[in-house]
Amino acid sequence: MDPQVKEARTIHQTARVKLANRRAFIKNAVSGTTLALFGGALYAFSDELTEEAHASSRDDGRARVPPGQRVLQELKPMGGSPGDPRPSHFQLKVHGAVKTPFTLNLAELVRLSPVTLPLDVHCVTGWSVLGARFKGVRVVDLAQRAGVLSSARHVIFEAAHGYTANLPLERALAPDALITWEMNGKRLDRAHGAPVRAVNPDHYFWKSPKWLTGIRFVERDVPGYWEVRGYHNYADPWKEQRTT
Repeated sequence: MDPQVKEARTIHQTARVKLANRRAFIKNAVSGTTLALFGGALYAFSDELTEEAHASSRDDGRARVPPGQRVLQELKPMGGSPGDPRPSHFQLKVHGAVKTPFTLNLAELVRLSPVTLPLDVHCVTGWSVLGARFKGVRVVDLAQRAGVLSSARHVIFEAAHGYTANLPLERALAPDALITWEMNGKRLDRAHGAPVRAVNPDHYFWKSPKWLTGIRFVERDVPGYWEVRGYHNYADPWKEQRTT
């Protein structure tokens, strides 16, 4: 068979499979669901879940879903420049204003005291995912091991290619702030930050860097990648702190 003909047939067959998959997705979508196209992939907003979540409250009295958000049924990759996904190459550096800086490989990290927490995440672009189960280590546990100095006031999460995100120390040490390698019973895939990412659920999701490489404790705040480009320094979804 002519190579060009063979290639054309392969492309055609691939397109047919993709179309069939999309038709099946639409056919099986339940009522009360809105479909949205992101980056060539279909995602389903649950209007029913969004309405219910807006009506329900958290323990702190705030609505389960912040204003301007709709519930997405699946975590959506948000791009970025991927880091090295190979577990054998992973290194997490805990440093800065600490008594005992240290570095962990992946095997050492997962041998610490992991927890699995159902966490809500909220993207600045307007979608939320509720109750995703993340497995990882609390940032506060790493901070205690490092011996954070009393002068530290902020935490800088460092990631591949120089990406950073900053948080106040008290928020980064909250019990639901995780360094995670697993979501919903499966290891993170590359699009979601494999092998390790941060999850800081009470902030817009850009404060949860993928492809994590370091946690740096500092005395003075250092705005991160998006913050210096006009995004809000604190990023509270309930106050819709998207930009400055």
